[in-house]
Amino acid sequence: MSTINTFIKTHPVPTYYAITFAISWGGVLILGAPYGMPTTSEQFAKVWAIVFIPYFLGPSITSLLLTGLLDGREGFHGLLSRLIKWQVGIRWYAVALLTAPLLVMPILFLLSLVSSEYLPAIVTANDKIAVVLMGTMVGLIEGGLPEELSWTGFAVPKLKRHYSIFATGLIVGALHAVWHFLPTFWGSGDSSGVFDLLLFLSPCLFYIGVLPAYRVLMVWVYDRTASLLVAILMHASLTASTLFILSPAATGIPLMIYYIVLTAVVWAVVAVVQRWQTLPEQARGTLPG
Repeated sequence: MSTINTFIKTHPVPTYYAITFAISWGGVLILGAPYGMPTTSEQFAKVWAIVFIPYFLGPSITSLLLTGLLDGREGFHGLLSRLIKWQVGIRWYAVALLTAPLLVMPILFLLSLVSSEYLPAIVTANDKIAVVLMGTMVGLIEGGLPEELSWTGFAVPKLKRHYSIFATGLIVGALHAVWHFLPTFWGSGDSSGVFDLLLFLSPCLFYIGVLPAYRVLMVWVYDRTASLLVAILMHASLTASTLFILSPAATGIPLMIYYIVLTAVVWAVVAVVQRWQTLPEQARGTLPG
């Protein structure tokens, strides 16, 4: 037991990701495999909410487990203090909540000039309030809160002790992308349960392209605010914007084109932020924290 404890304390981040993937992917395999791997689109629509319970809870369970094991009561106190830290300046709330929609909306507007399938859900839906409420709820409950208790709550602070903001964001973002692969594969069956390559590749392109870049921005915001609450809101905004409120009807190749453009735009913003940080203090000023 002492050997295991020593390994965990020496390698907290690899241990964290190993346990997280074991719980999340294990849950998908145990609960999802009986319906087929991949499952049919009909079965996916019926049971995904149940199958994904351990998947979404895996990161936060691991974060709490290792926080208690490594840092005890002091670790939980620090996690809670970051979670309820809300006095960070209104500008950071604007960055957290508006970055995703302000990146997505211009792209969809321009693409919609070519095809109406790029019109966002908030424009095409009959019940616009329901779209906003559903996006907000899912963004917070299934995205921001359970995931950022782990990614930002545990992994980011540990990695930032040894790596830069960019490297930390890249590592966490890349592993966040990989974390989505198995459940995406499970849900990539057609009406007969046959694997649909385009159905799998489209979201994977978003995960691989957008998530690492967006995570770099999230780590930058967290570095300036030390607020887990702001990180939760920034993650929730991305989920709500891209999957619900501003989600286009496009599928297949058109959807992949949208994700490619979005990837290029988000990475361009990362490049601008990186460049901005290298400027002298007098040239860039300071943002309130």
